[in-house]
Amino acid sequence: MNKSASSGPSQRQLRVGEQVRHALSETLQRGEIIDPLIETTVISISEVRMSPDLKIATAFISPLGAPHPDAVVDALNKHAKFVRGRVSHALRQMKYMPEFRFRLDTSFDNFSRINELLKSPEVARDLDADDKEDE
Repeated sequence: MNKSASSGPSQRQLRVGEQVRHALSETLQRGEIIDPLIETTVISISEVRMSPDLKIATAFISPLGAPHPDAVVDALNKHAKFVRGRVSHALRQMKYMPEFRFRLDTSFDNFSRINELLKSPEVARDLDADDKEDE
């Protein structure tokens, strides 16, 4: 039975992605990557998405307080092979060590936009009208 492409990640992908996220977080916390941009930035890893064959791990990061978040992502991608080696001891149960790719997490920006829309006068007016109809 074939899964359709739109069915989303498997339980295995989700479980392994979470293990990889924890291992990456620990590696970044220990400050083992010798790069001034990475060393001076607090990096939050919100999610790691695994490819179906578990050979590619895409980490979505938020460089907190960084004036140039894209530069932090570029630096991490530049050091991806080093990170792969550092993380390997924590993920030794995996048959293949995944290749790491780092991407900027924009979900917080989306949440902010939605929040601003919900606070807009037009939406507030519509919500108030709905409340009055319910009474």
